[in-house]
Amino acid sequence: MHAAPQAHRQRALLIVGALLLAALASLLVAGMTGSVAVHVAELPDALDQLLHGRQESLAASLLALRAGRALVAFVSGGALALAGVMMQALLRNPLADPYVLGISAGASVGALLALLLMCAAVTVDASALIGAVTVSMLLYLLARRDLRGGGAAEGGASQLLLTGVILSSACMALVTLMLSIAPDGQLRSMVFWMIGDLAGASPRLLPWVVLAGSLAYALHNARAMNVSALHAEAAATLGIRVGALRKGLFLVSGLLTASSVTSAGAIGFVGLIVPHACRFAFGPDHRVLAPSAVLAGGGFLVLCDTLARTVVAPVQLPVGAITALIGAPVFLYQLHRLRA
Repeated sequence: MHAAPQAHRQRALLIVGALLLAALASLLVAGMTGSVAVHVAELPDALDQLLHGRQESLAASLLALRAGRALVAFVSGGALALAGVMMQALLRNPLADPYVLGISAGASVGALLALLLMCAAVTVDASALIGAVTVSMLLYLLARRDLRGGGAAEGGASQLLLTGVILSSACMALVTLMLSIAPDGQLRSMVFWMIGDLAGASPRLLPWVVLAGSLAYALHNARAMNVSALHAEAAATLGIRVGALRKGLFLVSGLLTASSVTSAGAIGFVGLIVPHACRFAFGPDHRVLAPSAVLAGGGFLVLCDTLARTVVAPVQLPVGAITALIGAPVFLYQLHRLRA
């Protein structure tokens, strides 16, 4: 009787372990790749120096320099992918992603206003966070009845989605106005932030705390998310606290989106294609899907950022453009395979 759960647990551990190794490999590739490459033979000594707090060789210095940006890319990609998993579970819509409710657009308004006023980088980050939180609170107030769940789960999801789209449109109108009056010297930085850029990102502890707490929440509620996905109308009768689950998914996915956008700008497609790819490869069980999406999303964004800073070096491309160029054909391929 215990053979099936044991086999499922072993499969989950195997998937997560393989993705963890792939994520670590992506971080190593990011550290080794650049205008000056770090050769494989130099890695053991360079890593040993970093572990002991020393940077005596050029290889160790390059790894330390690139590690901060790679870690920001990883935590941002993991947050976006996990937010996408939660948003798709909340809205029961395969096209949902972390930006569909307008939280990213609110962050864009805050960040671009700070850039327009030529504020310091820390003020830009704070303004982006304030914008994202403001839109989240407004959306919650407007759609709090829909977040209670109940029998009309589909209708509630549609109302929540529509409210988010309207708020996003209003925020993007403000963004367009700011871009139209911005001086030419500031347009580049404003456009790069909107597309998503990790060039000036610095590692911070808070995004990791947010990601770890959100992943713990997702794993704790994975069974409830599975039941809600399969039996939405009957979830309450099966013992699921639908209202609490919907509110939790909304708040946690909004927090993840705000954390990522504040760190790296509005990077698209990661929260859309990574959950779909993991669901397609590993199945819909959120106990496996949530950690898989975090690891796959983090590794994917690290590799995309490595391409963005090396493909036409020394010119650095916005990483959001790379994720879109890769994400669009991948998503179309997944859609074709699902319909075939």
